[in-house]
Amino acid sequence: MKNTLAVIGGLIAAFSTLPYLIDIVRRKTKPNIVTWFTWTLLTSIATAAAFAAHEPRTALLTLGSAICTGAVVVLGVRYGIAKLSTFDLLCQLGALIGLALWLIFNSPSIAIFFALAIDFIVMLPTLRHSWRSPQEETWQTYMIGVVSALFTLSSLAKFNFVSLAFPTYLLFADLLIACVVIYRRNRKGLALGR
Repeated sequence: MKNTLAVIGGLIAAFSTLPYLIDIVRRKTKPNIVTWFTWTLLTSIATAAAFAAHEPRTALLTLGSAICTGAVVVLGVRYGIAKLSTFDLLCQLGALIGLALWLIFNSPSIAIFFALAIDFIVMLPTLRHSWRSPQEETWQTYMIGVVSALFTLSSLAKFNFVSLAFPTYLLFADLLIACVVIYRRNRKGLALGR
């Protein structure tokens, strides 16, 4: 049963950006490519670290996330926001410093820790974009991400840093962005529907 929950969580994660991708093509959503590219890189690193730590259930979630964020990058290059602001550059610098520090250590736990720290840094441009332009973000994708994280957390057989960290972080990060978009749309009198 727990393996089934893990597979469902990974599949939901892989397809979570479907509403987002549709909205990109419709030009309703404008992803920040800096954030999405870095998310793709980080979830790929987290996937490798989870597999290395023998945590395949967590790895399925991060693999699904890597696939979906990579799809956003591909479409976002054409339709998204590709310019780098000073804020984006500072976030990228923080991400590069974190990656360099991770390379010094050779541990799945260290890899996950730095991936989470970097992920938080590169989430900031999307969080800021969600606050400023909530009509350009698809909150449904983030709520689907919450569901996939819940499935993964429900599937875990053992609880340690490597198995819990990324699913828990994704749960709260996705929930935060979704709530910001919903709150700001309500405050601006914008429809919640796509």
